[in-house]
Amino acid sequence: MSRHWSVPGRRRVAAPVALLMLLFPTLVGVAACRDEPREPVRIRIATGSPTAVYHAFGKSLATILNRELPGVQARVVVTAASAQNVRLVGSGQAELGFTQADVLPPRSPEHPTVLAVARVYDDLLHLVTTAGGPVRTLTDLRGRRVSVGADGSGTEITATRLLQVAHLDGDQVHQEHLGLDDSVAALRDGRIDAFFFSGGLPVRGVAELAGSTAVRMVDLAEWAEPLRRRYGQVYVTREIPRSVYGTDPVSTVANPNYLIVRADLPEPLVRAVTQLLMERRAELAAAHPAAGRMSPRSAIVTTPLPLHPGAADWYRSSKP
Repeated sequence: MSRHWSVPGRRRVAAPVALLMLLFPTLVGVAACRDEPREPVRIRIATGSPTAVYHAFGKSLATILNRELPGVQARVVVTAASAQNVRLVGSGQAELGFTQADVLPPRSPEHPTVLAVARVYDDLLHLVTTAGGPVRTLTDLRGRRVSVGADGSGTEITATRLLQVAHLDGDQVHQEHLGLDDSVAALRDGRIDAFFFSGGLPVRGVAELAGSTAVRMVDLAEWAEPLRRRYGQVYVTREIPRSVYGTDPVSTVANPNYLIVRADLPEPLVRAVTQLLMERRAELAAAHPAAGRMSPRSAIVTTPLPLHPGAADWYRSSKP
């Protein structure tokens, strides 16, 4: 008997069990008797902090996959975010994950363990401080206590690079390595002077802080070009308007975000995941507005990471 993954409203995406056995033996179990229950196909989605975008996006995606792909059992994994997610997917401890583009190596290896499903949205680097505090520019961080993000996060990588190009590395800044929730608590309690966090708009943890505490977003636009010169063209400038957090509008550094996948996942499964990712954008956007910014046209721009063949096949055959 064949197992089919079908997406309502579109043509069926077939994935015979025999094919899955050949392509993905560790995740698909086939019973000796066709009446005996089969092991589910497990999809672990590496996300980030429970109050950040990756987690909200990932939970909604898991719900969709569980509902619409028979035999699939998807769940989210809370992580430190991008850098850890790449490691988890690459080592086979997760099947899908989210990462910033600047976490990836400049060129993908000849035989990658991680491939792309889609470019999903842009991460904006937030530098958050108290509204009445002394930090008004990046250089005002000199000598102050600043959280640069959790170990293993994309925030840590982007913030560290930013401090380097601004000559604020080394002992110029007293760095703390806190996740989003701990950073929010530390700023509120006066244990740090500012924190960095990279995420799609709006970041729930930052929004909740701004709703209870007077905060300031620091403008970082002038640093996008120095970052590009030293680290590559992934960095761009994006706006954080007043409407997002109720703070004065600023421009900041941003870089693309990708949904990545284990390279050895079977093509029919990745094709079905890609189809649902694109065709259920309205549902994903209800979980977080950043998900609504995807489109098939922008999703295929995943440099330096190649698309998984299953994802590439769906984009070729779809009609955006």
